[in-house]
Amino acid sequence: MIAVDWGSTNLRLYRLDAGGRLRERRRSDRGTLASAGHFASVLAAETVGWDDEHILLCGMVGARGGWHEMPYLDCPAGVHDLARHLQRFHPPGFDGRELWIVPGLRDTASDTVPDVMRGEETQLAALLDALPAGVHQACLPGTHSKWATIRDGRIERIHTAMTGELYAVLRRHSILGALMPEDDSRFDAYAFEAGLRRSAEPGGLPHHLFGVRTTGLSGQFADSALPSYLSGLLIGHELQAALPSADGPRPAQVHLVGSERLLAAYAHALTALDIGVQRHSEDLAARGLQALWRHRSHAAAIAG
Repeated sequence: MIAVDWGSTNLRLYRLDAGGRLRERRRSDRGTLASAGHFASVLAAETVGWDDEHILLCGMVGARGGWHEMPYLDCPAGVHDLARHLQRFHPPGFDGRELWIVPGLRDTASDTVPDVMRGEETQLAALLDALPAGVHQACLPGTHSKWATIRDGRIERIHTAMTGELYAVLRRHSILGALMPEDDSRFDAYAFEAGLRRSAEPGGLPHHLFGVRTTGLSGQFADSALPSYLSGLLIGHELQAALPSADGPRPAQVHLVGSERLLAAYAHALTALDIGVQRHSEDLAARGLQALWRHRSHAAAIAG
């Protein structure tokens, strides 16, 4: 089968054998934003030489404005629920092949405003059957960081923070970015940890953000350290909101899923709070899609 993780900015494709082992992988910057109106031709071009019959897709390709809009499935939901709601669609140019798409998830019970995820549920599907019974916390950092509470093999709660997007906006389009160098690849652990500590102090995020400017103006931090301070501040506020309060029990461990650079920052922040981490590659989506297809095939065989 071919597993396709099609996000807003990136397209990741994986070719798996019958046992679920990864045979080949491809990556493109033709995410859904760049592929709008040309999804069929983009997928055909990116899978040249791959003649597998079954193609499973997840991510923003199933969102409104994507290739084929999929309804949200309400939480709590596990692998069986997601597999049961896979939907086949029939785009032109793919005769003789089966294209299936995964639904997103929606949480309407955690807050007065619903929360959702698309794509991350498929990465988590690879973990659900492997985790022991009980409650687990997972975090998928990114442009929009997703937190998921998993209970007994089902995704029960969703919490989203626009941390990555807010960081990018502030770096590029605010007075804070004017003090910072173009290159933010240098990680300053001292400044990052100072931002984490600041996030736990009174004043609130809007006030704390202006403090990024004053730490630069006063010489408290060099300009090259300010991106790390801002990152620590934003991630710290995200953790304050996503994790139980200091008065309540915090998880002993958080499962982190994503790119190595982002996981390093979040692991640094969590360990500073004495919370253990277990890292998982962003390629988890391929395993999740294979798990969903395996469950669907097994259910279809029983029904047949």
